[in-house]
Amino acid sequence: MPFLPKLLFAIPTWLSLFYQFFWILLITMMAIGGYFMFRKFLKSLPKEDGKSILDWEKHYIQEALHLWKEEDKKLLNDLVEPVPKMFRDVAKQKIAAKISEIALQHQATEMKREYIIEGYILATPKRDHKWLIKTLERQNIDIAPYQHLFETR
Repeated sequence: MPFLPKLLFAIPTWLSLFYQFFWILLITMMAIGGYFMFRKFLKSLPKEDGKSILDWEKHYIQEALHLWKEEDKKLLNDLVEPVPKMFRDVAKQKIAAKISEIALQHQATEMKREYIIEGYILATPKRDHKWLIKTLERQNIDIAPYQHLFETR
């Protein structure tokens, strides 16, 4: 191409490949980070009632905080164990908010294992239900009362 100036030196092939790999990796990582930031942004937008999804999650957790006992927290931690550590806190907040919402709807005076399991099923995608079933079987908990929740998701 006559309109481009000639390079003063030739770039070795390995260095050129490194540059290409670096830029592809950089753009990919920025796209992934942007995707998660955009999802968080959408969750923080207020809905018709003036509160965002994150606001409602915090509200339900605060309202039902007195219902949670140590064994309930331990069960929740066992259930979110397969979530990668980087996303575990976010997943735990979402699941705990759903569990708290269910407990508040039932006007519970204490947190029950049924609320925790039902909230976990409703708050997680279907692909996570296999882990839940294995965990519940390992703890000798019958999943029959929750079968309808698995089928509707």
